[in-house]
Amino acid sequence: MRFEKWQALGNDYLIFEEVDLSQQTIKRLCDPHFGPGADGVLVLTRPDEPGYVARLRIFNPDGSEAELSGNGAREAILYLRRHWTDADTFSIQTLAGEIRPTILSPTTCRVDMGRASLTSPNYPSGPPDGTGEVAGYRFQHVAIGNPQCAIRVEDPDALDLAAIGPRIEHSELFPNRTNVSFWHELDASTIRARIFERGVGETLSSGTGASGAAVAHVVRGGDSPVTVKLDGGELIVDVDESLHVDLTGWAEPIYAGQLSDEFLRHMEAG
Repeated sequence: MRFEKWQALGNDYLIFEEVDLSQQTIKRLCDPHFGPGADGVLVLTRPDEPGYVARLRIFNPDGSEAELSGNGAREAILYLRRHWTDADTFSIQTLAGEIRPTILSPTTCRVDMGRASLTSPNYPSGPPDGTGEVAGYRFQHVAIGNPQCAIRVEDPDALDLAAIGPRIEHSELFPNRTNVSFWHELDASTIRARIFERGVGETLSSGTGASGAAVAHVVRGGDSPVTVKLDGGELIVDVDESLHVDLTGWAEPIYAGQLSDEFLRHMEAG
């Protein structure tokens, strides 16, 4: 079974085509000791509706399925541009709905992430402005393909995310759990953010996490486009007056691989 490993700002995914992977297999694939190791798995299949290049499914290392990943989506997009299409603009099906990328270079693209919302079923008790308090922090809920809890703090780098993140991810306020970003403005159009992802833990970067933090910054009066400085690098998030989001960043391949017969037998045996 062939795959490629890609990374975007240190957020790495394994990309497979036309396969059906069990939760246990995904866990083992993402394990750095028993598998190739990754922050998640991307599965590309032929679309089931006209007008799309592919259908993209995104899986966390705990085997759960994510609605969307900004970094994972860019990796899939640039993989598709190399292997499936010559078009510079196309559409992809995701659990969160259609995404439309524009290829800017062999390693860079801009992704139309759709319109963010400050309310969603993922925060059912939330007020119209999507604000609230969890674990002693004021937060801004943002739905951008998946649930985001954006928390403005004075110094993101002073926080112990391993201790704080799980309490927020699993709070009863969020019935489907939530992703969390801790951010602070550096100037009117630049923020620093650290990301704790649902089903993953702290990551070097997250496209949807960066988008959620950027939306929260703009809602508070910040300028757009927003440069988001993450541990793995920078992303550019354009947020318009209607909260429509475009995400620009890079992704690149690390290697192509083939799963061994021994690995596959272990998977078949459960």
